[in-house]
Amino acid sequence: MESALIWFGFFVSFGLLLLVSRWRLWFGLVVASYVLGLFSLSPVDLWQQTLKTISDPAVLALALAVGLIPIIGGAMEFSGLMDDLVSNLKLKRKSFMAFTSAFIGLLPMPGGALLSAPLLDRAGDAVPPSIKSAINIWFRHVFLLIYPLGALLASSRMANLNLYSAAVYLLPGFVLMLVLGYCLILRYVKDQTPEKRALNRRKLILPVIIILIAPIIHFALMMLFEELMQEIPLLVGVSISLGLALAAGRINRQQFKLIAQKMKPWNFALIILGMFLYLNIFKASETSRVIADAAFSKVFLVVGIGALLGFVTGRVQVPISILLPIYFIQYKTDTVSPFIFAVMFFAVYQGYIISPVHPCVTVTVEYFKTEMKDFYKLLAIPGLIGIALAWLVGSVFF
Repeated sequence: MESALIWFGFFVSFGLLLLVSRWRLWFGLVVASYVLGLFSLSPVDLWQQTLKTISDPAVLALALAVGLIPIIGGAMEFSGLMDDLVSNLKLKRKSFMAFTSAFIGLLPMPGGALLSAPLLDRAGDAVPPSIKSAINIWFRHVFLLIYPLGALLASSRMANLNLYSAAVYLLPGFVLMLVLGYCLILRYVKDQTPEKRALNRRKLILPVIIILIAPIIHFALMMLFEELMQEIPLLVGVSISLGLALAAGRINRQQFKLIAQKMKPWNFALIILGMFLYLNIFKASETSRVIADAAFSKVFLVVGIGALLGFVTGRVQVPISILLPIYFIQYKTDTVSPFIFAVMFFAVYQGYIISPVHPCVTVTVEYFKTEMKDFYKLLAIPGLIGIALAWLVGSVFF
């Protein structure tokens, strides 16, 4: 009876999230968080998780950094730097939109979807916002599935696997994502050959530097100061990138104020706070235990629960950290084969990509001013196909 009540609370919270997010995404996350928690936590527990979220220096620094990122794009658009970049990248529209999202997606930077979003917006001026949102999310995460310095690094270590062995087993999933993205998302984009004009290298390189400098500084400082909270290097990198964008665009104080009013950075910062509030309440509640208890078979645990946890948490490492201990205990082992791990990681990844609490999803939908239901009409199909194929592979080979 208790488990049924918690499952009911889980579905109610997500229904409210999708409903309220049509007005404000961050408020939808907050409402969903408290509704989820009320089914298994006391008001005191909910208050403690709230304080834990809003007093966490890492969360606050991340929220501030993510709030600054859209101002970078707004400044580049206002000054014409975005137009310079788009006009000097000699790629057809489909290739440009897919490559730009994938390229910036390789940069290990939270909130980075906000850097590629303005580029897609300019290149795909005739493309509907929901399609641009789907492209920005799907292709941003294609290469990250096998990227050694992304979520795969920590996840493979949790599984006691060689990082590059795990990446090799994930290659079929990577190819599948490329095919699904091209056939089910890019097909809605009418291709267009770039205009034949002389290449201006300065106008191409300067915007690229502004975009790349933040993650480069972020990564470099993390390597140099490993004991430092990683959100501090992120905040430093984003601040320098913003400074360069303002200087290169010769933007004064009044223009900066207008850009901030247009981009509404506070919405993106509040989304991060709402996302971590949901994550903390989910981890403190009985929901994870109930979900774990529902695993009746290996394929259900690895694929079904994996995809569900990816969707619920909007994370990769959290579901993996939940799944692996359950797997080790249930099957009385301290390791997992690279093949089973690859299927597990891929399933979690598919749920993570389409999760409404995945920050890239929420900030992208917010940026393009589209609705969640229109976004999911496009992205749910390739995501569900990926999960279904993972289930089929698990059913045949496990």
